[in-house]
Amino acid sequence: MSHVLLIRLAAPLQSWGVAGRFGRRDTHSRPTKSGVIGLCAAALGLPREPPPDDPESDPLVELAPLLFGVRADHPGKPVRDYHSVGAGRFPLRPRDLATDHRRAAAVAPALETATGDTFGHHELDGWYGAPKRIAADPLSGALVSAEIRRNALITERWYLADATFLVGLQHPGRELLERIAHALEHPRRLLWLGRKSCPPSGQLALGVRPGTLADVFASVALLPAYSDAPPRTRDHRPWAWLESPHPVPGTGPVTDQPVRFHAMGPLHAARWETRVRVTIDPNAVDWNIIP
Repeated sequence: MSHVLLIRLAAPLQSWGVAGRFGRRDTHSRPTKSGVIGLCAAALGLPREPPPDDPESDPLVELAPLLFGVRADHPGKPVRDYHSVGAGRFPLRPRDLATDHRRAAAVAPALETATGDTFGHHELDGWYGAPKRIAADPLSGALVSAEIRRNALITERWYLADATFLVGLQHPGRELLERIAHALEHPRRLLWLGRKSCPPSGQLALGVRPGTLADVFASVALLPAYSDAPPRTRDHRPWAWLESPHPVPGTGPVTDQPVRFHAMGPLHAARWETRVRVTIDPNAVDWNIIP
């Protein structure tokens, strides 16, 4: 028999990136499997990479096979953040001198004549104080600033505001799902909904129920809205996206199956899912949850 762990994902802001880069950080219209599995891995305290004494082991060996589903009880609305990074001049810090010998040489005369606390009180004309671009010095090979002065970078960042999703993780083993549920309420690492600026709100784990994703989603009531938006009627039929273990008619590929979460970059594979309307059981009991 299969079991489903229900997870509540609600917050003022969520952001589930798909193809974002530094200049433009996008968000999916719903949580991704990669993001939710990463959330569970962080709660369990799993490492990003295999331990040195067992390089062939896979930290995601238990989590990756879980079947994933998400029900959009309150889809929220997309919001765009106008964001600028960098520019201007900042006082030099110890790391600025340690990481760039050219900067240290330029400020050396001022440091020699200074008295008292010298760090954090000196600037260099025409020198950007916190460079992002790093390159190897052609003479010494040391890592230095590739661009010592630049204008502000304008970035575009997208979020989902006031959204509430009901996520389901299906697996035959109830013990694994209960262990994940406990970790979500007692996490070993910080949790966020897709981005570090989006911490979750309130209760996450909503218990483990017998059945499939489709059955469990239809048997539980809509979650209360996070914001003050008017509640949806009980006959509202939300959209849900259900993972299929095999490609069958009506399913489509989604490239968010986590393979690894290495620090040098994650790796994803394709999985199969279908989109359906969920008819909520009219006798489903409302949730007793503090938004």
